[in-house]
Amino acid sequence: MADLPLSIAELPFSVPDRIDQLLSRAAAAHPGRRAVVADTLELDYAALDTRVTSVAAALQGLTGAGEVVAVASVLHPDFAVAYYAVARAGRTAAVVNPLLREEDLLHVLSLSGATVAVVDAALEERLAHVRDRLPALRTVLRIGALPEGDGAPADPATGPGDTAVLQFTSGTTGRPKAVRLSHRNVVVNAAQITDAHRLDGDTVALNHLPTYHPMHLNSAIAAGATQVLCAAPEPYAALMTANRHGATILYSLPVRLARLAADPDLDSISVRTLRRIASGGSGLPVAAARRLSKRFSLPVFQGYGLAETSPLTHSDDPERPVHGSVGKPVAGTECRIVDIDSRAVLPAGSVGEVQLRGPQVMQGYLGGPDGTGLEPDGWLSTGDAGRIDEDGRLFLVDRLKDVFKCDNFLVAPSDVERVLLRRPGVRDAVVVELPDAEHGAVAGALVVLEDPSTLRDVIAAVNDELPYYQHIRDAVTLDAIPRSGNGKVQRRLLAQQLTSRQPV
Repeated sequence: MADLPLSIAELPFSVPDRIDQLLSRAAAAHPGRRAVVADTLELDYAALDTRVTSVAAALQGLTGAGEVVAVASVLHPDFAVAYYAVARAGRTAAVVNPLLREEDLLHVLSLSGATVAVVDAALEERLAHVRDRLPALRTVLRIGALPEGDGAPADPATGPGDTAVLQFTSGTTGRPKAVRLSHRNVVVNAAQITDAHRLDGDTVALNHLPTYHPMHLNSAIAAGATQVLCAAPEPYAALMTANRHGATILYSLPVRLARLAADPDLDSISVRTLRRIASGGSGLPVAAARRLSKRFSLPVFQGYGLAETSPLTHSDDPERPVHGSVGKPVAGTECRIVDIDSRAVLPAGSVGEVQLRGPQVMQGYLGGPDGTGLEPDGWLSTGDAGRIDEDGRLFLVDRLKDVFKCDNFLVAPSDVERVLLRRPGVRDAVVVELPDAEHGAVAGALVVLEDPSTLRDVIAAVNDELPYYQHIRDAVTLDAIPRSGNGKVQRRLLAQQLTSRQPV
């Protein structure tokens, strides 16, 4: 890959050669500053760096050069310790979602070839059910009781171009793939995020996510910021934690923020130190962003990225966001829209597939040489449909695999969902593609209603607002929409659920 673009070189700091050097640099500059804060454990930068060194020495005794250590991304300071210790030991970290069930856990551990797994108690129990089908896995270590070695680890023979992390795709359209990210991919993206989110040593970042994503870990460490972990899922718990620890930025999921915005008691709570709220993982409804921004008098902004891009490629302006947009590309990153069929580059305002290129784009998928999954000139086809406005902001439309054609008109399920979610009494909704002999495909809906008996009236009112090819032809009510830990839905499975029940 080419040298870093000039715009990357102009970022707030130069990037180190390895991921763990983000931490050692911060520890040298701010040893007494709080690094990671949780309910039962707090580590300053010096203590975190010391623990990483000790655990790295232990890992070198348990593994050989080139081996993979799976690390469950639980919301606990020991994830940070284990993650950086793997890099300092010269091994590769496979970041594992701790919410996975047995068969998915078996898949990602088999795919990665992990010889050591660092897990919490709950995941260890699930792992025990498939352990006999993982012959490569020799050792299981417990979060909260990581082994420590004597002295410093041997200097690893790894550098910027070596694979540092295996990040797994979400698996919403098939079994997860393992993405190979180099040290350079990850440290560059940490610098890009630090710049885009305006992070610095005065930042206190509140992590209100179900898992500990390396994006938030690396960017906060790169900035010398303090991270506060809130494991409680309730939005109010996050706001109380923010007030208690003086958080300046809140990172949360769209599904949690939307639930907070819709809460009738929202006016009863205030925030004292928060300066902005950041949403990611999927789209945040515009109405929810506006409601929170107005209520708390602070900006609510979104970003965009993929496992294949380390992950962030876009961020809206954290001071002046445009709701509904994921913003402009971060430093050194290119984005374009191409026609779904011809692959020709499209002008501003046109809807097509989003393609990305930049220094944070993956080496390739595990199992293939560098460049596997990329175009020959380095462009990554994301599988997302979107458009870029005249100012360079990206607006996502849908996953390409979710977009379908009705009478040759392109239908994006999210467009129909937006109209559905505006209706009074609609708490949640997902629109899916249903095969249709006459039209090719039509829209179906799964809807959560305050009063399920109003389903027919709601669908009729929504269809009145839509062109005929976007009309909802079948619908059912549910008590809740099944979602993954990061708020995503599997439309194909939901479509099967809909077709197995009676239409409206």
